[in-house]
Amino acid sequence: MSEPLIVSVSGLRGVVGAALTPPVAARYAAAFAATLPPGPIVVGRDGREHGPLLLDAIVAALVAGGRDVLDCGIAATPTVGIAVADAGAAGGIQVSASHNPARYNGMKLFSPAGRVLTAAAGAAVRERFEAPEDGAVAGPSRGGRRAIDATDSHVARVLDRVDVAAIRRRGVRVWIDCCHGAGSRVAVPLLAALGCTVVMEGGEPDGRFTHPPEPVAANLAALLPRIAAANADVGFILDPDADRLAIADASGRWLGEEATLALAVETVLARTPGPVVVNCSTSAMTAAIAARHGVPCLTTPVGEANVVAGMLDAGAVIGGEGNGGVIDPRVVLVRDAAVGMALVLERIAAGVTVAQLAAGLPQLVMVKETVDLPAAPAGQHGLATVAERLVAAFPESRASRLDGLRLDWDGGWLLVRASNTEPIVRLVAEAASVTAAADAIARARHAIADG
Repeated sequence: MSEPLIVSVSGLRGVVGAALTPPVAARYAAAFAATLPPGPIVVGRDGREHGPLLLDAIVAALVAGGRDVLDCGIAATPTVGIAVADAGAAGGIQVSASHNPARYNGMKLFSPAGRVLTAAAGAAVRERFEAPEDGAVAGPSRGGRRAIDATDSHVARVLDRVDVAAIRRRGVRVWIDCCHGAGSRVAVPLLAALGCTVVMEGGEPDGRFTHPPEPVAANLAALLPRIAAANADVGFILDPDADRLAIADASGRWLGEEATLALAVETVLARTPGPVVVNCSTSAMTAAIAARHGVPCLTTPVGEANVVAGMLDAGAVIGGEGNGGVIDPRVVLVRDAAVGMALVLERIAAGVTVAQLAAGLPQLVMVKETVDLPAAPAGQHGLATVAERLVAAFPESRASRLDGLRLDWDGGWLLVRASNTEPIVRLVAEAASVTAAADAIARARHAIADG
């Protein structure tokens, strides 16, 4: 069976030429535009080969509906968010499937504030998109299409958040993999402005991925030895739309995505104490660092929109998600690999190595697995049928149902969340050792199966 189109509150994704076609993209763009206030709409795309085909269909639909379109061309997702805010646009659309394989593409939607849509706004778009078609409605007059470039604005905002002079004096040698995505568009001028020597991999944004694009260790085994061979001080690995960042040290040892946010938070809190907001699947490293600085670390459900809403409510100085997504509200309310890189470079400029930075983090180990859900009685969600068994299996824990079921105990935690698209639950455990984390996963598996 062909894979279905996946529509969520923040956008859609699917296999191009199957579930996702130019007419589908055009109809989704029109549904989105119908929910927006008057004004132009910003568009952009990552480097995937079918991006131009989908983007042209989207622009045609918007222009036919009377909207002016501001076209960023190939741009990182956070750059598109900045373009929306800078232009005072009604909203924005980024054509990207983020870390999905090359056969996929998608659309991410931005509000007038340049942030991903809230759940309520995204639900309104989905309702319009899924309603029976009643024929296209042309606007009172056709809109126009104009090219814009928000890269300089993005770079300037990031430079304003770090000690540029100190980084330039240090002269950091950076190895970076942009995964043939849009990240090179902002990474090249940013690293040049910071005086870095750059060894680039995957810099051409043509979507011809040389490895699976999600920046996790299993996908990077062939690349990581190149960091030491390049005599680099640090390795940065971006996903195709540059909203996620993974880090490796000078030896090529992968620190992972969870360390990205922790290192960024440490940098910001050292000079600007204030609340931190993360989602409930993010490593406790970040909460421990916040505690070191005497500030709260607040938790939201999983999802970038939820984290941003929590940050705005708390007046957070930094936040993000443990998948390598750093959100600095003074740059853009979008996960941003560029600001993550700059904040880590500032730490290196202070005279410490990446290996030393990693050693200074709270030493925790995370294990992730999935489990098939047992059949649920009529009218019940599968996870609801096993939640009480899970609570009973961890009597030493404190339970939270903020998002799925999270169990916290001294020295560790477990999150159990049902997938939105498959009859499975995702298990995430973290503890001081791999043995302890794996034991928590095993206890959870046993509780789920013991029905």
